[in-house]
Amino acid sequence: MKIFFSSDDTFEASFNELLGRGKMDIDSVTAIVSELLNEIKTEGNEAVKAQIARFDRWDPKSDDELMVSTGDMKKAYEALDPKLRDALHFAYERIENYHQKLMPKSWLDFEKSGTVLGQKVTPVDRAGLYIPGGKAAYPSSLLMNAIPAIVAGVEEIVVCTPTPDNEINELLLAACHLCKVTKVFKVGGASAIGAMAYGTQTIPKVDVITGPGNIFVATAKKLVFGEVNIDMIAGPSEIGILADESAREDYLAIDLLSQAEHDEMASSILITTDSELANKVSDKVEEFLGKLSRETIARKSIEDRGAIIVASSMDEAVELMNEIAPEHLEVMTKNPMDLLPKIKHAGAIFLGENTPEPIGDYMAGPNHTLPTGGTAKFYSPLSVEHFLKKSSIISMSKQGIQEIGEACAMIANTEGLTAHEESVRIRLRD
Repeated sequence: MKIFFSSDDTFEASFNELLGRGKMDIDSVTAIVSELLNEIKTEGNEAVKAQIARFDRWDPKSDDELMVSTGDMKKAYEALDPKLRDALHFAYERIENYHQKLMPKSWLDFEKSGTVLGQKVTPVDRAGLYIPGGKAAYPSSLLMNAIPAIVAGVEEIVVCTPTPDNEINELLLAACHLCKVTKVFKVGGASAIGAMAYGTQTIPKVDVITGPGNIFVATAKKLVFGEVNIDMIAGPSEIGILADESAREDYLAIDLLSQAEHDEMASSILITTDSELANKVSDKVEEFLGKLSRETIARKSIEDRGAIIVASSMDEAVELMNEIAPEHLEVMTKNPMDLLPKIKHAGAIFLGENTPEPIGDYMAGPNHTLPTGGTAKFYSPLSVEHFLKKSSIISMSKQGIQEIGEACAMIANTEGLTAHEESVRIRLRD
């Protein structure tokens, strides 16, 4: 792995290059995606089927072929190895328990004047989940997207997943059955986002779309935002690690590779105060690479987007990591809790040597759908909040409007909105 020292004269240029790691060239595909979305908006199912034939190498002849039957989902669930089924249930329970703690509550506040103010929290009617698919198995993504919607109280969940060559992963179907999802469609890419955003003769229009995807999915989500809500524009996966001399090089190396094996565009960045540890980790990464099932992908990621930075102090290391604002941040130091107050920007924070990032991907409970590419500076992880909306509640008493009405009317008059002003004054005179 490339090793940089923060004291080097060339470090600033190298660091700025790392900060641009998650940039996607959305402009290059916007015209293509926009055309696909417009086709679906105007032609519905016919456009969806034509795009499946174009991109997924199979040709659905009828609208019914787009939908997965609940019987197939149940069959897949029942065919699971019992230990794997138990693992999925265990993950479900932990994810559900964590997200229940995140649920905001409706509230009312009664003022002395009799005025009532408050907030009403209500789930959206229908949520659309995009789950990467094909031959790959992503039941964890289904759990992480469906369970917050279920906890939020969403009445109907729609799932779209790509099915190249008309193949769908049985493990994903089993997870859908576990989550009691009944509407699953064999549609992927920008086509799926358009179908859920605009609705077709078969695929219902949703209120919010969540879930990860490639650049075409990300671009489509960006273009339909406003027609529906979305969770975030997510890019390639990434990990940042803060480590001092107490950290184990084998832990650090394999954790860096746990993200590199995702995608050639993934980034893995270690910042440490120990130059000797930096060299040991670099050697260990090379040793582990030859043992990975996805060595080619991981090697490309490490060579192009991986880096080890040697900082002059842990305060500097934290400052640099806050600039990076990684999707996943591991803290492997003697006292990781001591650094927590200083960490400002990270999608998920993993504290201590016994907390590898993959435990958060599957089993810990917090969501693994996280902001990438530095967007952790202003985005939060997927949660129940993405499936909820909030309404303000205002109920003025006679005394209450007498107390604040004159000030309200004065401001309305200043803005030249005379109907606004009179709407209040007519009640003050009554």
